[in-house]
Amino acid sequence: MSIDGGNADARGLGEFAPFGRPAGAFSRRSFLVGSAVSLGALGLAGCASGGMTLAEAQKVYGPVPDEKFPIPAVDVSKVNPKYYRRTVQYETNEEPGTIIVDPSNYYVYRVDGENSATRYGANVGRQGFLWSGDAYVGRKGEWAIWTPPKEMIQRQPEAAKYAGGMPGGLDNPLGARTLYLYQNGTYTLYTIYATSIPETIGSGITSGCVGLLSQDMIDLYDRTPVNTKVVVLPA
Repeated sequence: MSIDGGNADARGLGEFAPFGRPAGAFSRRSFLVGSAVSLGALGLAGCASGGMTLAEAQKVYGPVPDEKFPIPAVDVSKVNPKYYRRTVQYETNEEPGTIIVDPSNYYVYRVDGENSATRYGANVGRQGFLWSGDAYVGRKGEWAIWTPPKEMIQRQPEAAKYAGGMPGGLDNPLGARTLYLYQNGTYTLYTIYATSIPETIGSGITSGCVGLLSQDMIDLYDRTPVNTKVVVLPA
C-alpha cells in the first residue's frame, strides 16, 4: 500500500475478485477474500489463559455501535476458537508494547511484559508475498481512505471509480483502524488493518499486510503509539 495525504492504496492487502456478489459489485469482502477463496468495551474480559468460551467470545466480538460507522458483531462461529483474543505466556526479550507477527501460526502478539502477551488471531500474506524483519508504526489511521493502485485498476477496471480514493467505512478494505509500517523513515507498503470478514482469520490471503478482526484491531490500535516496534517473524 502507498500513502499520500492520508490516502492509502491496498497493494499489500490482496486482489479484488467477486465473492458471492453480483457482477460489478465492489466490496471489502470480495476485495479481501476473492483471490484467497479461489486458490470493545470488554477489552480482555474472558481472555483467561484457558481461552474464551463461545458466550464470552460473542460478548468480546459483539457490535461496536459508538463508532463513526457502527461495527456489527462478528459471527464467531466462523472463527476457530484458537484465534480468539487471549492473554498468553510469551517469553521474549522485546520491550513491553512491541508487536510481534507470527505468520506461520497466524498470530499477532502485543508484548505486555513479565513473560506475558496479548495474542490475536490474524490473516497474513499468501504464498509468495510473505516477508519478515523489523519495522515500526510510522502512522496510525482511523477509517482511512483507500486508493487502488494503478496496476489494480488496469487489471480490474471496476476499481477505477475509486481512483480518487474510497472514503472510510465498513466496505473500505482498510477497515476501522490501520497501523502503517515503516522502515528507516520509509513506508513499507504494509499495514496491520481491521477486517470484518471472520473466515479470513487463520489464512494467507493478502499481499503482505496483516489483518485482525475489527474488535481486536481497535484493542491493539488503542494500546499502540506511533514509533512502536513491530517484528515480523519468518514464515
